[in-house]
Amino acid sequence: MKASSPQAPGALILVLNCGSSSIKFALFDCAGATPPRQAEWSGKVDGIGGPQAAFRADGAPEPLVLDALRPYHAALAHIRARVAAWLDGRGLRGVAHRVVHGGSKYFAPVRIDAAVLADLKTYIPLAPLHQPFALEAIEVLLATYPDLTQVACFDTAFHHTVPQVEQMLALPWAQWERGLRRYGFHGLSYEYMSVALAERHGAAARGRVIVAHLGSGASLCAMHDLRSVATTMGFSALDGLMMGTRCGALDPGAVLYLMQIEKLTLEQVGHLLYHESGLLGVSGVSAEPPVLLAQERRDDATGERVRAALALYVRRIVREIGALTAVLGGLELLVFTAGVGEHSAELRRRICDGLAFLGPRLDAAANTGNAALISAPDSRLRIGVEPTNEEWIAARHAAALAPAAH
Repeated sequence: MKASSPQAPGALILVLNCGSSSIKFALFDCAGATPPRQAEWSGKVDGIGGPQAAFRADGAPEPLVLDALRPYHAALAHIRARVAAWLDGRGLRGVAHRVVHGGSKYFAPVRIDAAVLADLKTYIPLAPLHQPFALEAIEVLLATYPDLTQVACFDTAFHHTVPQVEQMLALPWAQWERGLRRYGFHGLSYEYMSVALAERHGAAARGRVIVAHLGSGASLCAMHDLRSVATTMGFSALDGLMMGTRCGALDPGAVLYLMQIEKLTLEQVGHLLYHESGLLGVSGVSAEPPVLLAQERRDDATGERVRAALALYVRRIVREIGALTAVLGGLELLVFTAGVGEHSAELRRRICDGLAFLGPRLDAAANTGNAALISAPDSRLRIGVEPTNEEWIAARHAAALAPAAH
């Protein structure tokens, strides 16, 4: 894998999305002014650190045996090798990284050098389960390919437009000055929505809009004039909605109880809140809504827990949509995105049933077919489904900051 020379025509942007157990990649052709929205090639390594790591791209998964001491480095090296083989001598114009946290300093994508990397490392305590993995990939590439342009694209950046009152926590002012505030996340997804919704819905997208990003992580974003004005995730990616394994908004007294009375350590509490809660914790079965929907009719204790988990999941979404509707002063467009939002017609139906006060009416066939517009013609609330494309947003930013190919 090599950086492109200024003469390399059609050089590509590589986008890396590094999670704790997976690394996703996508390659975009940036020969034109704006990269096409469809990646030329994409894939991932998942199961990193576990017994079933695999490389997934064009066909069937390829099992991987990764170095047990440094599995993440090994996974990244495998992706680099496969990308280099696929490039077949074509150069890379740059690499775009999804970086979860930009702190209170970075509100726009930035080219990465040693000083920026050092800055981003100081934000690891703000996102300890997300930030380190992107930075590890950045550091490896800086050392290996020092001339290759790398660009950090921040999940917090889209929310820099929210008013101060939405950013603040009711803690001593000194904590605000130290950066303890509500940042918001899933920003690359919401930024894509600000582009795609304007194209699909026209003037309605510039009104009072709520986007529901429902995946393994989940959040809502209230938008007006295509800008974020409020969001459910706050200081950390634990806040807001109930998620696959994360608890969402939680009375801090419950955390104190777990530590003072149940005698859980800080590490145990962190693991419980991030990995043992949410749909998985309540149901005891799975973090995946399709699995739970398939088992909710069981006539036993497991079925009862599954039904309780799904009911709580929907209730929390409905409750937060209601709160954001109040902040917006009304609601004209509700859009579902990400894995669950894009593909679960049943959960969309239940959420809309819970929002009866807003007058939504679904077109059943359109909803079942995951159509772009799923509201009926006589619905008072316009309801849409829009696939997200975080990778394209990152590629677009990198193309703007990386030296252009000639």
